[in-house]
Amino acid sequence: MDGDGRAEREWTRYWRAPDRPVEAMYAHFERHVYHRHSHETYSFGVTEAGAQAFRCRGGAHTSAAGMVMAFNPDDPHDGQAADALGFTYRIVHLGPELVEDVLTDARIRGGVPLFASPVVSDPVLAASLRDLHSGLVGGASALRRDELTTRAVTALAHRAARLSAPRPQPDGAVARAREILHDQPLADVTADELAEAAGSSRFALYRGFRRAYGMAPSDYQRQLRLREARKLLRAGTPAADAAALTGFADQSHMHRWFVRYYGMTPGTYASGAQWAR
Repeated sequence: MDGDGRAEREWTRYWRAPDRPVEAMYAHFERHVYHRHSHETYSFGVTEAGAQAFRCRGGAHTSAAGMVMAFNPDDPHDGQAADALGFTYRIVHLGPELVEDVLTDARIRGGVPLFASPVVSDPVLAASLRDLHSGLVGGASALRRDELTTRAVTALAHRAARLSAPRPQPDGAVARAREILHDQPLADVTADELAEAAGSSRFALYRGFRRAYGMAPSDYQRQLRLREARKLLRAGTPAADAAALTGFADQSHMHRWFVRYYGMTPGTYASGAQWAR
């Protein structure tokens, strides 16, 4: 802890549904800096106090108190406090399949929405997301959670979604490199080996990969390993074993990167069926 006691003022609470792809987090950060990462889910946040600064889709953004953040699946972003006072926010992660089911059931046409702006100023959406978050973590019945999810997703689709053209497809070498990393996330591959397997120069692959996926191949590989570690932790695997099985040097190595990517410790994540602090 620093001498001014600020480390003690940072906290994270986390909840995870046991039977569907739904997660919720409530946190306050002052010095924590999120490493650039993405989620497999739609992620909808509400800034409660202070302001969070982040980069997403090539631009710099700030979410101040009352604003909504809307991230598409695989939207690379980072994040940190915009000033020394820090920020407090709630965020809900919803699996794409769940969002699609809600929109189909509500007969909202046009496909799953892509949110053109990662920051939306809309008090109605903010209130809907707060209600959903409170219902998820506050012990609401399964029926009530479903109702709140439907209301929040349909509100987001009507008030914030802007369907856009499909994302540009990466060139063949970049796509092959991504496929190699997905097929062998634990392989200790060098930059030269990855470039050769993908059929590209090392420099061209690095530049093209960052342009297509928003991060370097090494960061992308680490994220894949962390996602595998999350699956193991959800299944009850001890953190030390999860670290060994996903290519980290040891438990402390995985712990450090887990916190930088997700804002919580592996232990907090593993106990997520309860409202943990």
